[in-house]
Amino acid sequence: MNEQYLFAEASLVVATQDTARHIALEPGDAFPEVFATSRMIALMEVAAARAMRPMLGDGQLSVGVSLSVRHTAATPVGAQVRAVATLLRRDAKLVHFSVQAFDDAGLIGEGEHARAVIDAARLLSGAQRRRSN
Repeated sequence: MNEQYLFAEASLVVATQDTARHIALEPGDAFPEVFATSRMIALMEVAAARAMRPMLGDGQLSVGVSLSVRHTAATPVGAQVRAVATLLRRDAKLVHFSVQAFDDAGLIGEGEHARAVIDAARLLSGAQRRRSN
């Protein structure tokens, strides 16, 4: 496979649970009922993780380690949103992607995202050790 062209997509139709209003933790938290930045980021991560599937061996997963994005347009409930991740470069430990998100009217967000390949069992073991501290 030629990694120069490595990319993937993920999409969803915005539901109420995908809105900023839905992420409120207390009654005083007030957010609009439009596609949440956190959900846009999650969709971008899914697209990048899909792009990395060919790089993974048995027992491996990819995890996000950094993200820098701008969310530039509001998207209403019911609209289709699509995230695209395109490989930028690989270094010793990280795979870097350009990420973009679109709704029916055009670009709604963009940035860069880096992921690392990890051993899934080792990651979960380390997470469990943090619980006992």
